Amino acid sequence: MTFNATACERRTDTATATPGPFVSAAIAVASTLDPTPINSSPKRLFLDVHELGPGKVTAQAVAGAHQKDLAVESKYGVDFKAYWLDAKEGKIYCLAEAPSAEALNSVHKEAHGLLADSVSEVSADNGHWVPTPGMKLYLDVHHLGSGKVDAPAAADAHRKDLAHQAKYNVKYLNYWLDAESGTIWCLSEAPNAEAALAVHKQAHGLMPNAIEEVSEGR
Repeated sequence: MTFNATACERRTDTATATPGPFVSAAIAVASTLDPTPINSSPKRLFLDVHELGPGKVTAQAVAGAHQKDLAVESKYGVDFKAYWLDAKEGKIYCLAEAPSAEALNSVHKEAHGLLADSVSEVSADNGHWVPTPGMKLYLDVHHLGSGKVDAPAAADAHRKDLAHQAKYNVKYLNYWLDAESGTIWCLSEAPNAEAALAVHKQAHGLMPNAIEEVSEGR
């Protein structure tokens, strides 16, 4: 198995006011989508990424936008599971079950206008993870390339992470695989990014392209 990776960080909070710079970023990435509700099944799992830029979004604004997503998601057959915010870099990651990527973006478009820069269909290690309050949360990303990783290989690497994590006081909570593009996102609790990376290095040597501290919201 060959690896590569790219980033992630932390998200949470709630807002009632209009998000300010969050809205202007939304307009910048908005595109034309068919507004017709999409309710087909079965649902698939998607991870999308919004790249707004440093200083362009706050935890409060993201939480407010997420609440707007939840208010209209059922209209399109979408079920948002969680989101993560890297406030420093202005990146938002949304995890949702949906009949299609178009349905997911249709929720975003109607709710607040902020469309994702990319949407990936993924598989997950598990559907139930619970971050420990007070622990730092990290999301790392491995960009391996199309055809470079499959589900068994990703699962094997994750098992190796679990076998070595305790010595670094790290807990890997979940991972998501986009087998088509060869991308893996790993979510972990760790005292710092270096500790999370040390687990990957000792377990299998497959280092991410990027790692970010994130906050999680649901």
